[in-house]
Order: sequence, then structure tokens, then C-alpha cells
Amino acid sequence: MVLLTLAAGQFLMTLDSSVMNVAIATVAKDVGTTVTGIQMAITLYTLVMAMLMVTGGKVGSMIGRRRAFAIGCVIYGLGSFTTALAPNLAILVLGWSVLEGIGAALILPAIVALVAGNFLPEGRPRAYGLVMGAGAIAVALGPLIGGFATTYFSWRWVFAGEVVIVAGILALARRVNDAPPETRVRLDVLGAVLAAVGLGLAVFGVLRSAEWGWVIPKSGGPAVLGVSPTVWFIVGGLLVLWLFFEWENHVEAKNREPLVRPSMFGNRQMTGGLLLFFFQYLVQAGLFFTIPLFLSVSLGLSALETGVRILPLSITLLAAAIGIPRFFPAASPRRVVRLGLLTMFAGIVILFATIDVNASARIVTVPLLLAGLGIGALASQLGAVTVSAVPDRLSAEVGGVQNTATNLGAAIGTALAGSILIAALTASFLQGVQQNPSIPEQVKSQASVQLAGGAPFLSNADLQAALKNAGASAQLTQAVLDVNKEARIAGLRSVLAVLAIIALLGLFFAGRIPTRPQRSSHG
Repeated sequence: MVLLTLAAGQFLMTLDSSVMNVAIATVAKDVGTTVTGIQMAITLYTLVMAMLMVTGGKVGSMIGRRRAFAIGCVIYGLGSFTTALAPNLAILVLGWSVLEGIGAALILPAIVALVAGNFLPEGRPRAYGLVMGAGAIAVALGPLIGGFATTYFSWRWVFAGEVVIVAGILALARRVNDAPPETRVRLDVLGAVLAAVGLGLAVFGVLRSAEWGWVIPKSGGPAVLGVSPTVWFIVGGLLVLWLFFEWENHVEAKNREPLVRPSMFGNRQMTGGLLLFFFQYLVQAGLFFTIPLFLSVSLGLSALETGVRILPLSITLLAAAIGIPRFFPAASPRRVVRLGLLTMFAGIVILFATIDVNASARIVTVPLLLAGLGIGALASQLGAVTVSAVPDRLSAEVGGVQNTATNLGAAIGTALAGSILIAALTASFLQGVQQNPSIPEQVKSQASVQLAGGAPFLSNADLQAALKNAGASAQLTQAVLDVNKEARIAGLRSVLAVLAIIALLGLFFAGRIPTRPQRSSHG
């Protein structure tokens, strides 16, 4: 029952990062925003978690893990309730991105510590694996749940259902033993502020790059000393993070309690696991943002049909995440991780090679089978690798850092995918318009001016309706629709190319992963 409670918490926290991706277009229309607006909400959810995860873990050590878990559930439930009723993007962001993100930042580090407090050392690796498996199930089932609810009821019912699940978790949480009491510590407030500000500035810069440009400012966009604000936000964020680590070194040297122990990062096994978690979630989030857009916007599939088409990834992800530890318990973690990265890379490359304006939904099946297998292989190993790298007494601290890495990867993955998509789409669309002889010169000039800041990712139906309202002729409408089809595919292919490169980059850090299966450390 304890394991079920903690696994349910992990399931719920992970569900929100995948459940709405199949319904991006529907949610955007319902709350009066664009695909970019919903991309911002998804990114901010993972960003808030990344910013506050380490602080949430430290708060749990001060007030008790079970209490932090319960308070986090209440805040998360309020966020789900707010999201279910959201009339516009601002309220959606408040409920989904802010309140749910704060709740998750308290819940996820507490889960890691509560596993340690409720299971004997020899049973902990299996318990960690099953809890991580619940997260994998959420990733797998999220698109189907979101697609079914959106098609037959409303996406809002997903968040209403989360409120009910939270109530059930709170009722069961009384059976969970609190983690062993720790010495009373004070919260490193300055460290918490520096960590949150540094991460927030850097990821916000990436998120706004679609509107501002990466280095050269977009036409009509803001500029600071002739350079896009994106650069300054990223540089500022990295500078603040450097100050954070300098401050944490100072606090640790004074034998006070830091928010994060910088000395932990000297452990190659732990940093290797964290880096690969980051790469896994970055690629995973990029795929979960890009592929549903291809299926739902480019091909016009319903949310449920989109969820069904993503099912191959869900099946192989689950099979690998649960099957590898069960049937190959003695497998080398390093070899499994390397094979996982190569399998993800192969899936993305196959999709890149086959996607075009005439492609049907069938082309995603094999790439998704391979991508799911790779993600599941990584999920089967990395949790045990990071937690076993340090003594059990530091498990919650590592849990907070691990969840920061995963959510930072997911936030940057979604933001990066959206930014590259819009930039490539805009460039391709404007080039297509200029080269198309069926489009009048006046329209070409207007398009260059009005779309310089970024073209929206629109379905044929939405674009056709907009052109009809503008009084465009049938010939002009067809010419613009043809250009838009090509531009959408160009945008999607650009994202896939970058994700493939990132998957390969992970191989450079796989050498830090141990060659033997890991067990819990007791020191």
C-alpha cells in the first residue's frame, strides 16, 4: 500500500508532462491562445519544478517528508482544480504551471526519501525501480488519456480527475512511515533564490527565442546593445548559477547546511547519471511536443487518434523500463544506456528521413517503437545509478538534484523544440511565398513585414478560414496552403535534426555510467 501511494504520486507528477501534448491545438483554441502559448504553459510547468525542486527537498528535511508530501498534494490538487476551470491562458498558467509546479517540487524529492524510510536497504533498488516505472507508465498512457478525454468529453476532465486522485493519495498517505528524523537545519534562503533565479533566467531566454531571435534580434523585436535579449537572459542565468555554486561552496566550507553539496558533483557516477537524465528528458520532451503537432495539426488527426498513433512508443517504453531489470538483472548499465541512446537516435533519424508533405500517420510507427525502446532502456538504469552513487542519508538531496535535471531537460526540450520549429517554419514559409509566382507582389511584401516576428504553426483548416475572412481568392488561398504545408514539414525536420544530435551527445557521457548493476549504498 505504501509503494502504491508513492508510485501514484510519481505517476501523477509525470502525467502532466505528456497528457496534454496530443490536445495542444484544442486547448489553445479553448483558452483563446496559440500553440506557442500552450508551449509556454508546458515549459513553465517543468521550469517551476526545476527551479524549486532542490528547495522543496530541503523544506521536506525541515518539516518532515510525509508532511511535505501531503502539503505538496494539496497545492497540486488546487492547481489541477484551477486548471480544470481556466477560462484563459493566464489562469491556465497559474493553475497548471505555477501551483502544480510548486506542489510537484515538494512531492517528488519527498518520494525518494520516503522510499528510503519505508523499505529495507536490500529492497530499495526494486522499490525505486517500481516508482520510476510508474513515471514511465504515466509517460506511456498520458497521450491516450488526454486523447480520449479531449475527444469524448473535454481536456478539462483530465485535471478534474487529478483532483480525485490527489484526494485518494492523501487518504492513503497516513499509512506511510515518515523518513527517519534529521538534524534540524535552516533553509539556505540565498542559495534557494540564486538557484531559482539562475535556472529561471536561462530557460526563459530559450523559451522566448522564437519571438526574440537567438542572437540577431527579430524585426520589430526588442534588442539590448544590438543583440537579442535571449543571449542576455541565458548569460545572466549562467552567471547567477555560477554565483550559486560559489555560495554553496562557501556554506559547505563553513560546515553549515548548504542547499546542495557541491562536493557531491565530484562523483563521476552521479554526474554521469544526472547528465544522461537531462539528455533523456530533453529529447523525450522535444519528441512529445513535435510528433503530436505533426499528427494533429499537419495531418488533422483527432486527439484520440493522435494518442493511438503514439501508442507504439508507450508500448516499447514500458517493455524496456520494466522488462530489462526483470529479465536482464545482470546487464551492464553502461551498455544498456549506450544502446538506448543509439536506439533513440535511430528512431529520430528514420522519422527525419521519411517525413514529408505526402507522409501519412503510418510513418511514425517504427520511429516511435525505436524511440520508446531507447527511452525505456535509459529509464531502467539511471534512477539506480544516481541514487546508489551516494550514501542513503543523502538520497533525498540527490532526489532533488535528479528531479531538477529531468525537469530542466524537459523544460529546455519543449522550449528548444518550439523555438526551432517556429524559426524554421517562418524562414521556409517566407521563402516559399517569395518564390511562388501565384502570389502577388503586394501579398509577398505584407507577409515579409507581418511574419518577420514568427509565423504561427497552423492547420490547413485554420489557415483557410483566416484567408477566407481576409477575402483572399481561391488561387491565392491554394498557393498559400501549399507553401504552409512545405513550411510545417521544414520546421518539424529542423527539430528532429537537433534532437538526433542531442541524443548522440549523450554518448560522450555514457562512460561515467558503471558497468555493473547498482545496489543501494549504506554509508
